[in-house]
Amino acid sequence: MAHPKRRQSKTRSRKRRTHYTADTPNVSTCSTTGQPHMFHRAHWYEGKLYYKGRVIKEQAEA
Repeated sequence: MAHPKRRQSKTRSRKRRTHYTADTPNVSTCSTTGQPHMFHRAHWYEGKLYYKGRVIKEQAEA
């Protein structure tokens, strides 16, 4: 069975496993507001912060 002659550094292994080569970010449409947003990210719409179709936070009025 083949074994590596030298240990690969953590940086070198992690560079190989990264997904930095992805062309475009994945975009989803919110079921509540209909606004496009990135997957697994909260987004603001009309002064409210939405995540998974639910209001998480309302913008503080100054």
